Amino acid sequence: MFSFLKPAADAKEKVPADKVKSTYTKYQIGAFIAILVGYSGYYVVRQVFTVEQQDIMHVYHFSTSQFGVILSCFGIGYGISKLFMGAFSDKSDSNRYLATGLIVSSILNFLFGTTRNFFVICLLMIVMAAAQGMGAAACQRIIQLWWGKTRRGFVYAVWNTSKSFGSLICVSAIQLAAFLFSHSISMVFFTTGIIGIFMGVIVLIFGNDRPAAVGLPSISEYTGDEVVLDSGKKTNEELTDLNVVQILVRYILKDKLVWAVTLTSMFLYLVHYGVISWIPSYLIQFKGFSPTFAKWLVGIFDLAAIPGIILGGFLSDIFKNRRAAVCAVGVVGVILCLISYLVSNNHAVLVVTLILLSNFMVAPINLVGLIINEVVPKFAVRTSTGFMGFFQYIVGETAATAMIGFLVEKFGWGMNITVLFVAAGFALLLLLYIMSTEKKLEKA
Repeated sequence: MFSFLKPAADAKEKVPADKVKSTYTKYQIGAFIAILVGYSGYYVVRQVFTVEQQDIMHVYHFSTSQFGVILSCFGIGYGISKLFMGAFSDKSDSNRYLATGLIVSSILNFLFGTTRNFFVICLLMIVMAAAQGMGAAACQRIIQLWWGKTRRGFVYAVWNTSKSFGSLICVSAIQLAAFLFSHSISMVFFTTGIIGIFMGVIVLIFGNDRPAAVGLPSISEYTGDEVVLDSGKKTNEELTDLNVVQILVRYILKDKLVWAVTLTSMFLYLVHYGVISWIPSYLIQFKGFSPTFAKWLVGIFDLAAIPGIILGGFLSDIFKNRRAAVCAVGVVGVILCLISYLVSNNHAVLVVTLILLSNFMVAPINLVGLIINEVVPKFAVRTSTGFMGFFQYIVGETAATAMIGFLVEKFGWGMNITVLFVAAGFALLLLLYIMSTEKKLEKA
């Protein structure tokens, strides 16, 4: 298993110079298919609990706070997993790493369909989170290795839409399984598990590790791509002899900009999961929506974010990589939408608000993930992703699930929105700092 995940060796035969461009394009298409299909698959298997939360709570007799604990088990496990799996995956074959995490997650989905025990489900959620931690870091490293900085914002944005497609596929698969198997929750887990395995196989077929493994020059040689570190030093290195701890200390823990981006992402995740994790319960219990429509809104919420994700990435490239400024505009939009989400009772207005909120919110989440990758060397990309993911999920998603679950039971749904306002405010302040730092680095 571990030999399967080792990085591919450099190809002995190099691609002829006159064929480099066409060959690069061919492999970029394959890499794009792999990351888009692969990460969609991760969301197909992980969103079942969010979409089916009302039915699971009813059939399994779980309270809102218990369900919040289940979701937070994923957040805690995923945060730890992203830190360690992200760091160690810098030494692996990115494409195989991506496929392995998806296939293992899909197999775990079958196990969810065999139990209703609260504690067993919590344990399985932690194991699922560990496997899920292999996904985003692998995709982000693939993007860093196969595309130069001038196109990376757009590619990164389009890749991030895979979350939306994955959520929609998940909702569709759940509705199909419910129709075919008389609303059996077990069959819902089995159906999404089968779909996930199939998508993992597609990743293995289309993807590759890195350009050098197929005889191509590195992206740095091909496009002149470089990274400007917090110190002002420029680097284009892809591999290093430094161990994981040395990379973590030297290029992550000692970098103030990395910390600022990480904390920004943490607050943005709190807002994101504070909304999406509770869409069905909030709209059914507090706004009078029907259960079926509320479920579909989970998929619609993610799918509706596609224009914002792509536009945000495109604008951040057009405005000379001013990614933090684009993020700040998005967060202002988030704050305005949260006001409407709290005070309005009109169903049409709430649906429109969710669509706008998804665009304003997911675009900054997408871009801070790219910012963190662009301020460290390529050999530290997945370590930086894992470090940020640790805070995103250990603090951000846990606060958005377990903490909000308890607060809602005690104080009502208004407390949920209050927490989200505070988190959005902190994110905006941090983005202003990042904007000023980006300008200094550009002059370095």
